[in-house]
Amino acid sequence: MLDILVGGFYGDEGKGKVATYLALKDNPDMAVRTGGINAGHTAVFNGKSYKLRSIPSAFVNSRTRLVIPPGALIKRDVLFREMEETGTRQRVAIDGHAAVITDLEAEEERNNALLSNEVGSTKQGVGAAESKRILRSLKLAKDYPDLSEFIADVPADVVGCLKDGGRVQVEGSQGHLISLYHGVYPYVTSRNTTSSGVLSDVGVGPKYVDNVIVIFKAFITRVGSGPMEGELDPAEAGRLGMLEFGTVTGRQRRVAPFSHAIARDVVRINSANQAAITKVDVMFKGASGVREYARLPPDARKWIEDVEARIGIPVTLIGTGEDARDMVDRRAEAGSG
Repeated sequence: MLDILVGGFYGDEGKGKVATYLALKDNPDMAVRTGGINAGHTAVFNGKSYKLRSIPSAFVNSRTRLVIPPGALIKRDVLFREMEETGTRQRVAIDGHAAVITDLEAEEERNNALLSNEVGSTKQGVGAAESKRILRSLKLAKDYPDLSEFIADVPADVVGCLKDGGRVQVEGSQGHLISLYHGVYPYVTSRNTTSSGVLSDVGVGPKYVDNVIVIFKAFITRVGSGPMEGELDPAEAGRLGMLEFGTVTGRQRRVAPFSHAIARDVVRINSANQAAITKVDVMFKGASGVREYARLPPDARKWIEDVEARIGIPVTLIGTGEDARDMVDRRAEAGSG
């Protein structure tokens, strides 16, 4: 079984939390993390918070193999630090075609006025590295001796796992609205962040996909410049408890209310058959830490059911707190999973 997790807004939706929960609940054989180091996923488990930019959030499951696919971009110092912090060196595999960012690309991005000042890049070198990759001048993981012990044929391994009856969890990064092709161009990232882009990064075709789970937050946030419909004043966002800060940059996130219209488009383009919504505890008093749907406050249940009716797919996962296990799981009720 192959499950794809994709972000539904501008990123910051809680993909790390959902990926962590599903790793503990579904016990996947492999977890694949796509994207680059400009996306930080936060996993909170056993009272400790991990901010990850390369290692899949599924590391919390000690039996899961942790995989970086050919479409990903890594930075060696970041990768080695995360392997040390998570104690996962023996479980990591990297496709030889994954691209490697160096300090030079990060410096080039910092010196690019458009990216740094107008677009609002994280300045991690991802865009510069993607440009060089397109020009065929960037080095790949297979070119570095210190990565040789991790090199694998990820597409072959993923398909082999699926054919053997295994389960693979693919953790997309960032969000639909900053997709290079489907987002609010030019205020976007340097890759396609939709489910089709995620599949391309991994190197498997759509016939293998069982579930596309699009992850929303109960409100919308983003960092960087660009249009944002319904944006709230920071003071109002703070009063509502919605102020957040970026995992990688530390920048204060801009805030807007949940948009059913955007969510419908995202469901359509990503062919999503399930939705997850995080931070419901921020929106509804009494929802914090709840793990059973019947125990959610009535106004929270009514809101969730209204979202389902408007976007056309079931909301199967509802986040009610920071810890990975603070989740209402309705997949059995919806006949999914």
